[in-house]
Amino acid sequence: MDVTSRLEWHPRLLDPTQGRSVKPRKSGLTMVIDKGLGLHAFEDLLQTSAPYIDLLKIGFGTSPLYPSDLLKQKIQMARQHKIDILPGGTFLEVAIVQKTVPEFFEMVGRLGFTSVEVSDGTIEMERAARNEYIRRSREQGLNVYTEYGKKLWGSTIDVDQLLETVILDVQQGASFVTIEARESGAGVGIFDANGQCKDEELHAIVGQLPDRNQIIWEAPQKQQQVDMLRMLGLSVNLGNIAPQDIYSLEALRRGLRSDTFVHPES
Repeated sequence: MDVTSRLEWHPRLLDPTQGRSVKPRKSGLTMVIDKGLGLHAFEDLLQTSAPYIDLLKIGFGTSPLYPSDLLKQKIQMARQHKIDILPGGTFLEVAIVQKTVPEFFEMVGRLGFTSVEVSDGTIEMERAARNEYIRRSREQGLNVYTEYGKKLWGSTIDVDQLLETVILDVQQGASFVTIEARESGAGVGIFDANGQCKDEELHAIVGQLPDRNQIIWEAPQKQQQVDMLRMLGLSVNLGNIAPQDIYSLEALRRGLRSDTFVHPES
């Protein structure tokens, strides 16, 4: 078939790696953080980028700052494009501290969110409580994304603790575990104060994971994304991607940027 007759790029130009999967994906997930897009900007985002977005997080605790009808519209639009959408984990932490967890879950359901994030980046959370929030979310028909790591500057990763958290969270019903890096990508987790990846620590973690596809690595900076794709493969799950960076990341995944350019064997 002459692909040009249908105004379609040749498959090897669309994806030189020949490895990019389509939604719903089991790996190669891209999680985008929304820090306040208006309805028209959000609609434009989905019109251009929906095939490349698997998960969209309404960042931090910003969900109650929107007019409820507007937020509901955004959620419905994301669902129409088969994008998992959830409030930021910090918002559940606020609900825990404010003793309003039932009210939190009630509104999550009424607004139409498809998922929640269970995290303890700012607060301390006992294992039993973590299990309970995962279970409660699943009972409400929500997908669960948990998060490991503290948001405090200079916080590091305890490999044994991380591995235990991943195993137990998945056993309890979490779909994926996100590794904290904040929206800055510096001075937290596997990134040093300059945003550089701690390669040895990353390899130590990955080498012991039962299933690396269960992990979403927050990597908001371009060089972090490049490093992750080079070290862990083009189908690594990446999170905290800014809306304006979706296309650049997708190009990296497909070998359409020099950083991951595909050189055919001669």
